[in-house]
Amino acid sequence: MMKNRILFLLLAVLLLLPAANVQAQYRKKKPTTEIAKEGNNKRIWLGNKADTSWHPTPGGLYEQSFLPGDAKKGKKTEPIIDPNGKHKVRETAYDTVWKFTTFDGKKSYFINFDYNKFRKIKWEKDDKRNWETFDPVMDYLTSAGRIPMHIYAIYAVNPNIKDQDTRDELIAKAQMEAVISLDYFRDILIDKEMKNKVAYKVAEIDWRYWKDESYYTEPQPEDDLIRVGLICDFSSKKVDLLESPAKNARTFAEIKFFANDATIQPSYNAELDDLANYLKQEKGLEVLLTGYSDNVGTETYNMGLSRQRAVEIKKALMKRGIAENRIEVIARGEDDPVGDNNTLAGRTANNRVSVKIQ
Repeated sequence: MMKNRILFLLLAVLLLLPAANVQAQYRKKKPTTEIAKEGNNKRIWLGNKADTSWHPTPGGLYEQSFLPGDAKKGKKTEPIIDPNGKHKVRETAYDTVWKFTTFDGKKSYFINFDYNKFRKIKWEKDDKRNWETFDPVMDYLTSAGRIPMHIYAIYAVNPNIKDQDTRDELIAKAQMEAVISLDYFRDILIDKEMKNKVAYKVAEIDWRYWKDESYYTEPQPEDDLIRVGLICDFSSKKVDLLESPAKNARTFAEIKFFANDATIQPSYNAELDDLANYLKQEKGLEVLLTGYSDNVGTETYNMGLSRQRAVEIKKALMKRGIAENRIEVIARGEDDPVGDNNTLAGRTANNRVSVKIQ
């Protein structure tokens, strides 16, 4: 009887070993990265906190995302990846933080702080962290109790990078690392029992526009990806922290061109005078000239033609006293037609330069 029991136990062990081995392998291979999900399979890779590298999800970067802690709790939050593209905002539009003991809820503050440092800051002996330029904010949050705060991590892609695929990769990287860094900040607030109501956002800004005139006088950054800093607001109201100074600017009509031609017709001189006078009055604004063409001819030719049309408008504005650094030119070629290229009227409508105050 004893022999039979021993044999039975040995047989059971032998049968269970493969299953245990498979389980051990599964535990070993279990992924450590966190994927935050929100209906419709919209998600963003949030990363393993021990890993500072970044990897896109197989489906790419989606437009909705959560901070990991909220995702684990099943709590829905607003998307933190701003979907609105590059923002035309200026550094001079914000107040700066300098040893504040309190903050004005009616103002927004720019902090020149590399938000990636949220992942690297260590506790010191006096139970404080060296926050550098972020010190006034942490002192305020620590001492003032429950305070609503809106915080934007803003980045820019070096404007010297023209290849769109490269820019897209850098934007994806910037968004991912900013989300991870903000999650570290969120954990710090929880760890220190600062249950502040914080709204997080990650947004891209236009570096050339952000720096204004100093873009042309200061050394240009060498990094492909520029971690610009943080914009903070301390009020309970929902505010637009990236409001363009051109929000209430005038609108101007498009300037039309004859087919296969980049000559400005004399009939537009009065309109160009009006545009130049407006820019002289509103010294904080710039103009974006976007050239277009119909689809007659090759794409390469039409792209060049559309650029030349925008350049001719630029030259005309410069002759009227507008500084070159206030005029931005973009060529779209055959893209975004406003008329049917199969008709003469449609092609005439498409040969144009749009004028946008920014």
